Amino acid sequence: QVQLVESGGGLVEPGGSLSLSCIASGLPPDSYYIGWFRQAPGKEREGVVVLQHNDGRTYYSDSVTGRLTMSRGNNGDTVYLPMKYLKPEDPAVYYCSFGAIRMGYVDDFGLEALRKAMTDWGEGTRVTVSA
Repeated sequence: QVQLVESGGGLVEPGGSLSLSCIASGLPPDSYYIGWFRQAPGKEREGVVVLQHNDGRTYYSDSVTGRLTMSRGNNGDTVYLPMKYLKPEDPAVYYCSFGAIRMGYVDDFGLEALRKAMTDWGEGTRVTVSA
């Protein structure tokens, strides 16, 4: 089982920036996805960005493209999500997630399908955007 621990959430003003981190332990050497999902009050959890381990390709939700850039630490066990130009629709609990899923899954089925297939989740970190 992969363990995931998020950090970095907090309160930020609209237009401001915040950076999230996720430390993963127990990652396998095989194909997998690791990434960020979020859930706002009263809404379903949605994909934000995921990284395809085999080739490092990233897949972003249309709602965050250009504002968020996922990266990975040199040791491979930490992923980062710097967020800028935060909007009123961005507040949510942000979850780091892992799934031992074959390469190409997102190309074939999309980010929403991947969300349902992910198997391990962190406890989440809350992002609040308020003036």
